[in-house]
Amino acid sequence: MPGIYVTLYDIFILLYRLAILVSYPFSARSRRWYDGRAKLFARLRTNMKSLHGKKIWVHCASLGEFEQARPLIEMIKERDPAVRILLTFFSPSGYDVRRYYEGVDYVSYMPIDNLANAVKFIRTVRPELIIWVKYEYWYHFLRQLYIRQLPIVLVSAVFRADQPFFRWYGGLHREMLRYFRHIFVQNEESRQLLRSIGFDGEVCADTRFDRVASIAALRKDYDTIAAFKGDKKLIVAGSTWKKDIDLIARLINEDPFQQAFKYVIAPHDVNEENNYYIIERITASRGLFSRVTTRDAHEFDVLIIDGIGMLSSIYYYADVVYVGGGFGASVHNILEPAVYGKPVIFGPHYQKSAEAVELLSHPDWHAAHTIRSYDQLLEVIEDLYDNNEAHLRTGSEKTREYVLSHTGGTEQIYAWLKSKNCI
Repeated sequence: MPGIYVTLYDIFILLYRLAILVSYPFSARSRRWYDGRAKLFARLRTNMKSLHGKKIWVHCASLGEFEQARPLIEMIKERDPAVRILLTFFSPSGYDVRRYYEGVDYVSYMPIDNLANAVKFIRTVRPELIIWVKYEYWYHFLRQLYIRQLPIVLVSAVFRADQPFFRWYGGLHREMLRYFRHIFVQNEESRQLLRSIGFDGEVCADTRFDRVASIAALRKDYDTIAAFKGDKKLIVAGSTWKKDIDLIARLINEDPFQQAFKYVIAPHDVNEENNYYIIERITASRGLFSRVTTRDAHEFDVLIIDGIGMLSSIYYYADVVYVGGGFGASVHNILEPAVYGKPVIFGPHYQKSAEAVELLSHPDWHAAHTIRSYDQLLEVIEDLYDNNEAHLRTGSEKTREYVLSHTGGTEQIYAWLKSKNCI
C-alpha cells in the first residue's frame, strides 16, 4: 500500500482529534467522547487481567451496530459461557447507553486509530477472535490484527457504489477489506459490489431481525403509556434529532387533527439538553415519562421519553410511528416498529437502510413512507388517519411477514464461526 495513502489517513485522524479538542468547551458530545477515553488503557489493563479464557473482541460504531451485534453476543455467551467478550464503541451514544451491559465481560471505548494505540490495545486485550459490525474501517487496528494472523470477521455489512471501496481513490479501503477473514453482507447487491473489486461475501440476513423478533416476543407492558393514550390515536416519534423534533413540534402545535392524536417523543440522545429542546418547542401540555404516573398520564398531550431501553416496547402502543435520523446521515431502526406492523414515516435519507428501501418498494403495504417536508408529513398522516383500519390490516400482516422471513442470520454466523474453530 503506497505510503502516501497511509500518511493522508493519519493526517485525517489527527485533524479529527484536533476537532474534538477545539469543540470540547462547547459540545457535550465532544466532552463525552474525550473524557470517556481518559485513562482508557489503565482501566483496560486492570479488567483484562481478571478475565481468564478465550477472549472475543466485538466492535460497534454506535448503538445501532450494537443492536446488530447483540443477538450474536448473546448466542455465543449462551452456548459458550466460558468465552470472555470485550465490547467496544467509537461513539458516545453507544458507549453511554451500553457501558453497563451485562451480556459481555467488559465495555470500553475504542482508542483513536493510530499505530501506537493499535499495538498497545492488541497486546493488552490479546483477543483470539475479532468481530467487526457493519462498518467503521480503522486501518491501523485492522492491519495489526491481520499481521498477527488473528481472525477478523465482518458481520451485517452493507456496501454501496458510492463508497470509497469502489472509487479510484479507495485503495486504502480496499486494502482494509483484505484483512477480514470472512465478510457477511446483508444483501446480494453488496456481494456483487465486493465481487466487482475482487472480494467475496456471504449473504446473511441482518441479525437485527432476530433481535427485534425477540424483543417483540418479550416486550414490556407500560401501563403509563396505555393510560396516556386512552381512547385516542398515538403517534410515537422515536430516535429523533432536532430537525425531526421541529417537524413533530409543528404538527403538535398546529393540531390539524383537533386533538385526535397524542404524542410520544423519544430523542436519539437521552439527556437534559434534548429534553429541554423538545419542551421549549411544544405549546401543548407535556411531561417527562419519569415524572408521570398512570393516575395523571391522561392529563398530558405529549410524553417525552427521558430513559433508555423503553422505545422498542413503546412502539407497540403506536398507531403511527415516525423514526428520526432521515434528515441527517440515515434513518434509524425502523424494524422495531415494523415488527408490530406499525406504519413508519421517516426523512429522505434512508438509502443506507436496506429494510427502508425494501418496505418502500411495496407501497400497497402502507408500511413505510418517506417525507421531505412538513406538508408531506401532514399528507401522509392524513391518509393514514382517514384509512387507518384498512391500512393497518394490510400493513400489519405484510410487515410482520417481512420481518419474520428475514430471521436466522445470527444462527448462520454462529455456525460459520463454529465450523472454522473460531469459537
